[in-house]
Amino acid sequence: MTVTEHSREVPAGLTVQAAGHRTNYYDNGDGAPLVLLHGSGPGVSAYSNWNGVTPLLAGNFRTIAPDIAGYGLTEFREDGRYDIKLWVAHLLAFLDALEVDRAVLVGNSFGGALAIATAVFAPERVTGLVLLGTPAGEFPMTAGLRSGWYYEPSPDNMRAILQEFPFDPDIVTDEMVAARYALSARPGAQEAFRRLVPEPAGTDGGTVRGAGAGFLAKVTAPALILHGQQDRVVPLEAGLFASRHIPAADLHVFGRCGHWVQLERPVAFAEQVSLFAEGLG
Repeated sequence: MTVTEHSREVPAGLTVQAAGHRTNYYDNGDGAPLVLLHGSGPGVSAYSNWNGVTPLLAGNFRTIAPDIAGYGLTEFREDGRYDIKLWVAHLLAFLDALEVDRAVLVGNSFGGALAIATAVFAPERVTGLVLLGTPAGEFPMTAGLRSGWYYEPSPDNMRAILQEFPFDPDIVTDEMVAARYALSARPGAQEAFRRLVPEPAGTDGGTVRGAGAGFLAKVTAPALILHGQQDRVVPLEAGLFASRHIPAADLHVFGRCGHWVQLERPVAFAEQVSLFAEGLG
């Protein structure tokens, strides 16, 4: 897919080649690197997930937020086989291109799953993990996860999906809807998204299978797990499961908060991340 006029609401960042993908990213601040990994869903991007909290972190850290291969303004390749192996390889190649040897990976939902896999397969590149609303263990498919695959681009449909994510749907602004819709409405965008994620199984959506206990036990990096108590997309039980099975994990639960901790509780989120990252030395 090529970027068209439909995506003008989402400002482009910098560009680098990584694992055969022209990769869009945002790079702000100085200091120890925090790599911010966005979630999945129609029209998702690093900008939509992280733009609001980057100013709260960039005073003390170098914040690097890439559009993951196939998402946002990063290239989607028709011949690409998109799976966790490709996404890990793309992330590592991206870090190589920026000459970042080690970093704290901060992952929201799907981005958290990518962070976990990277910590297992390339532990020498990961200083620590911050996991927000990250699938772990098994739980029933939720409406929020199911809705993305069947989404048909329109502003009203995008607003309906986004309002599934926070505790208070009023945080979904017209600007947020416009930015996500613009990316999702690019020619071929929704078809591409359906190739990035499997179709929910069965009439009830089936079961979501996140990282299992054995896989989580292989994470050697310290981890901070942040989860909204009222997360309707990835239930709190997933965060509890991850905290029990990652050997060096702390858990913080945010009350009156849904799936987007960084958007719903930005100041508290930045404080938690900063304390954690500074404590890693």
